Amino acid sequence: MRIFTFVIPTLFFLGVALSAEAATFGQVSRFTVDSSFDALSREELQAVLVHESSQLYISVEQDWWNSLDSVSQSALQTNLQLLAFEFERTIYPTLTSVFGSEWNPGVDGDPKVTVLAHRMAKGMKGYFREVDEHLKLEFPNSNEREMVYLSLEALESPLLKSFLAHEFTHLITYNQKERIRKIREETWLDEARAEYAPTLLGYNSVFAGSVLEQRLKIFLQNPTNSLTEWRNEEQDYGVVSLFVHYLVDQYGTGVLVDSLRSERVGIASLDEALKKNGFDTTFAQAFTDWTIALFLNDCALGKQYCYLNQALSQLRLNPTLHFLPFGGSSRLEVAYATKNWAGNWLKFVGGQGALRLEFQTFGPVTFQIPYLVQAVDGTYDIKFLRLSGTQRGEFFVSDFGTKQKALIIIPTLQTKTLELDSPELLYPFSIIASILERTPEQEDQIQSLRAQLTFLQNEVARVLAQLRALGAAPNGTSCSTFSANLAFGIRGAQVECLQQFLKNQGADVYPEGLVTGYFGPLTRAAVIRFQEKYAAEVLAPLGLQNGTGFVGQRTRAKMNELAL
Repeated sequence: MRIFTFVIPTLFFLGVALSAEAATFGQVSRFTVDSSFDALSREELQAVLVHESSQLYISVEQDWWNSLDSVSQSALQTNLQLLAFEFERTIYPTLTSVFGSEWNPGVDGDPKVTVLAHRMAKGMKGYFREVDEHLKLEFPNSNEREMVYLSLEALESPLLKSFLAHEFTHLITYNQKERIRKIREETWLDEARAEYAPTLLGYNSVFAGSVLEQRLKIFLQNPTNSLTEWRNEEQDYGVVSLFVHYLVDQYGTGVLVDSLRSERVGIASLDEALKKNGFDTTFAQAFTDWTIALFLNDCALGKQYCYLNQALSQLRLNPTLHFLPFGGSSRLEVAYATKNWAGNWLKFVGGQGALRLEFQTFGPVTFQIPYLVQAVDGTYDIKFLRLSGTQRGEFFVSDFGTKQKALIIIPTLQTKTLELDSPELLYPFSIIASILERTPEQEDQIQSLRAQLTFLQNEVARVLAQLRALGAAPNGTSCSTFSANLAFGIRGAQVECLQQFLKNQGADVYPEGLVTGYFGPLTRAAVIRFQEKYAAEVLAPLGLQNGTGFVGQRTRAKMNELAL
């Protein structure tokens, strides 16, 4: 954690502080601390130096140290000796070779970094104060040294080296960004680099019990937390950690390094770093891909839609679920509010028919709205909704509930790109999901087919009328008499004559009126209607009550009689 201070440049002619006096084991010194993080809300306390190495001074709160018995003190010193060894062997050389150095020898002229451990508020593991990098003449509460703070609770944690690496990264960032380049990094990106430090050092390679595992659990409790709004809450660490691990997975550590060395901050520095490292992707595109990856996490659908870090390869968010009623038309309206750079995952299931989804927001804002259609076989189709000038958009999913079983929509607000350390406002958006009988495209197709059918029927009727005027079937065969039996499944000119005859009997006999030359189901049904219409002459002599659809002797006789 990093604590910012507004710097008033005064008395620069004094340069840096004089070199600090050499500290000795057991030396008691007075330190100022951040009262908002101290468990007792203290602004200063006494601390005793319990370990010194070639690069570290480690002091602990005196009252607490004196409360320990000799065995506990000895065990703590051994643990701190191991921490100092790890700092000098791994943490310091690795992080400075990647990100650059802290201010060295610094404001106090001493190349060693001070670590102060004191009682902190519950959940706090450590912090860094930039005020300590200034003279007391500028800030009376400065400790005038390069230093970081750890909680006494952290000293007993197996993750102690991860906590130290995190805070030391803040010390590096201060020097590289603010002291050298005279520009203050946005908090969320500063914390993101510090969150990646333990992974860079290999401390998260065993996932179980790691800081990364803790961050994942925190993130899953509130995945819709804004990435860029920093309120110094536990959930803020969860989202920046999950994002920075995705970012490095996809684009490499160089993006973090070059954004730190940039004259810009925040999103602008990442855009610059992505371009410098040869990527066409912008921060906004990377963020949108990340929100999709959090749901899919499947490299088979695209490298940008998954985590390459094996510890996170099984991560898949559960969207907020919305059910549409089964059967008939239905309509569901939901309203949400979101902040800039916060993910939202909404899933719609149920219903059967054509799904229409309408998205509406208000004001001059920028939304990215990917949506995923899941087929019954589990595959996904990834698409994007573009909003109109009225901040409205809609799309349709046909065969919803049959061929398509779910819709996932992931809207994110991406308007604000500067001054992201200031508090964020909530922006509303609404979604209306409706089940219709058919999509507009399907309705248009049906109307088009109906128009084509009407045209063809009219053309057939016109041609047949011309043929009737000539007294012949379409192939020239005479239709004056029916001399052969006709049955289901046969084709030919006599069938055409039969169909024309049945059509002439009216819609109550042959409503379809098709003359195709094929004796199919429609023709058979028409013959049955004809037979039953003249049942007394056609069926009764044969002892039948219902038509058969077979054009035999008595049926032909009646047809020939009517055709005269």
